[in-house]
Amino acid sequence: MKKTTEIFTSRLPVGEKLTIKRTRFKPKEKKEKKLKRISIVSGIHGDELEGQLVIYSLAKWLNENIDKLNAIVDIYPAVNPLGIDTITRSFPNYDIDLNRAFPGGEDEFLPGQVVHALTEDIKGSDIAIDIHSSNIFLREIPQIRINKLFSKETLPLAKELNCDFIWIHDAVTVLEATFSHTLNSLGTKTLVVEMGVGMRLTKEYSKQLLTGILNLMQKQNMIVTDEKFEVRTPFSSQIGDVFYINAPKSGLFVPSLDHCEIIKKNEKIGEIVSPLSGEVLSELFAPNGGILFTLREYPVVYEGSLLARIFGEKSEKN
Repeated sequence: MKKTTEIFTSRLPVGEKLTIKRTRFKPKEKKEKKLKRISIVSGIHGDELEGQLVIYSLAKWLNENIDKLNAIVDIYPAVNPLGIDTITRSFPNYDIDLNRAFPGGEDEFLPGQVVHALTEDIKGSDIAIDIHSSNIFLREIPQIRINKLFSKETLPLAKELNCDFIWIHDAVTVLEATFSHTLNSLGTKTLVVEMGVGMRLTKEYSKQLLTGILNLMQKQNMIVTDEKFEVRTPFSSQIGDVFYINAPKSGLFVPSLDHCEIIKKNEKIGEIVSPLSGEVLSELFAPNGGILFTLREYPVVYEGSLLARIFGEKSEKN
């Protein structure tokens, strides 16, 4: 069974209306109270579209395999539809990052009302997955970002999602206003997936994450199928360090390596060049061996711009 519901609506100027929608898939002839529930969210940032393709692919699979469903699956493809329509990261007119406005409230300004409605609708789910892209400047391999506070509960789930890297980070104050921190605090095991690049779709990443979601659902007995979902073993920041490479000069960044390559210490990552003078302004080398999991996508850089991130073994750091 499938049903689409408006979880939030508000009148806008010029006769328009803001609507946030959720589609629920559930098995026929089973009581909801006895079923596990998983919620999949995307579009909190309006310039991040990778999650929409993942959710479409999951909905398509569920449409074709509804007889195998043994849980409630709620999908929220576009939490920030105004941002998606205007191709902006934040909530238009308010210039608010929705992922810094949780948990919100009924009496708050409009963005606060939106995130409050989403929180109220999702809380009580057993698992939630919040899918993000990078921005237009960086490309990320499929990775899961976990708050160390909740890693004991969420790390086992993250390992089933077929991502390349699990980044466990320490809690900082701003994270308390995110979707994942709010839902984890309310008892819903919540994972944040980051992959691809802003304003684009990466088909291979979408397929990879879909396989991971189905594998997780199978392991949680949310789907009953004989299909085998082959998933990769991710790197984890528990056993290594993340190394940052920033631009020492302004100019045009020309990478020497492909994204997601295994690289060696002192291997050349790229150059910053000056089209005006025809000079190489700076050469960039890896401070450590490991996997190149973030790489600059947009070539124009300024001093201090993030160019790459490498995950490598702790023993190589010094």
